[in-house]
Amino acid sequence: MAKPPKTTLVDRELIQELSKLLDETGLTEIEIEQDGQRIRVARGSVAVAAAPAPVVRAAAPQPVGESAAAPMDAAKHPGVVKSPMVGTAYMAPEPGARPFIEVGTKVKAGDTLLIIEAMKTMNQIPAPRGGTVTQILCEDGQPVEFGEPLVIIE
Repeated sequence: MAKPPKTTLVDRELIQELSKLLDETGLTEIEIEQDGQRIRVARGSVAVAAAPAPVVRAAAPQPVGESAAAPMDAAKHPGVVKSPMVGTAYMAPEPGARPFIEVGTKVKAGDTLLIIEAMKTMNQIPAPRGGTVTQILCEDGQPVEFGEPLVIIE
């Protein structure tokens, strides 16, 4: 009888954390490499390959005659800020705190727009340029993908 490969407790904890991250983000697989060791965690195939469309939040109703931008249009907007990584988006520095931005907030280049948690690391996402936040395309606690539109600054 063949002996199963040796798995350390740290490996098991890491695998469990990666599995939890898959569940939280809706991803189908994740792979990391640390100290020359590569770990890949994947779940069964999913029938639908497309990611869910981002939810557009607005602070005030839009004027008559203007429709909400479709998610595809938001990605092509010249003022779009896209996610630089896969993770979970948070709109405030901690639960219950005031959000970094709201629709109508004026920001300067470098101001924190939101935080993306990836692998238990909180990454501040800065404004690439100054302007006014016209749309927030994700919700607090929402999983986000690399390149997904997050905010539009005009």
